[in-house]
Amino acid sequence: MESCVTNLFSPGDKLLVVNGGKFGERWGKIGEAYGMKVVWHNVEWGRAADPAAIEAILNADEHIRGVLVQASETSTTVAHPIEALSRLTRGRDTLLVVDGITGVGVFPLPMDQWGIDALITGSQKALRLPPGLALVGLSEKAWKFAERSKCPRFYFDLKKERKNLAAQTSAYTPAVSLVIGLGEVLKDIKEEGLEKVHRRNNRLARATRAAGKALGLKPIAPEAPADSATGFFVPETVDGGKLVKCLRDEFGVTLAGGQDDWKGKIIRIAHLGYVDTFDTVIAISALEMALRKFGCAVEFGAGVAAAQEILFEAYAGEKQ
Repeated sequence: MESCVTNLFSPGDKLLVVNGGKFGERWGKIGEAYGMKVVWHNVEWGRAADPAAIEAILNADEHIRGVLVQASETSTTVAHPIEALSRLTRGRDTLLVVDGITGVGVFPLPMDQWGIDALITGSQKALRLPPGLALVGLSEKAWKFAERSKCPRFYFDLKKERKNLAAQTSAYTPAVSLVIGLGEVLKDIKEEGLEKVHRRNNRLARATRAAGKALGLKPIAPEAPADSATGFFVPETVDGGKLVKCLRDEFGVTLAGGQDDWKGKIIRIAHLGYVDTFDTVIAISALEMALRKFGCAVEFGAGVAAAQEILFEAYAGEKQ
């Protein structure tokens, strides 16, 4: 994220930041740290950006040089409408910069087809590896912006890195073991087929949503849920932080909690990367038992059964 800001823009540039969660907020903080003028477009947590609202801002200010947004806002489990936003920046002197850390390899993000100018991801999500690799793709339009960028940078110099890659090397010592691992992961994805990977992630996501509904849990992103993770509000009588700790320490299943105003109020269940059918079943069954332990009137098996109806598609040959 920082390399995109420092390589594509200059101090004083205006950046339109879609702030709908902790990672949208991070875009703006990085921009401000490097002297950009951040135009904050605040979106209610749990909601997706409205392309019409973004278009109105762009039409009102021709000096905005970048629109910075998440494909999947992990903190709120929302998917932003990237294809629609890409149509707004194609004919302008404005870049669309997308944080795809929990989007790439999860659902379709065809960079060239849509006209995404910068798309980033990391090794630790859908690419099934430990943390340590950050990856970015730039359009030719973005490279032209890089030629005029005046931000200071050293290790995060993408032009220097591009020059070295052309010579079959890298500017600095890379995480070689992770690069080798990435090659193996990409072979696996190619063998399975990217479309099948996307369908699998979607199936796990739909199953998780169905399970939450069966358990009476309120989704945190009802209108635009991402296929990377699903979030639910915990019952008001339950401390979400203690619930997550109980799941981890007593049931051996790790879920994520909430941040800022949602701390202690939500849980998030991931379904990307190497997560499969029975990881999902285990997560839901553990959640059922933990909720019962916290005094909730949970019918054992209700969430699991709802999920299984969808998960069985993979074995019945339906809608894969």
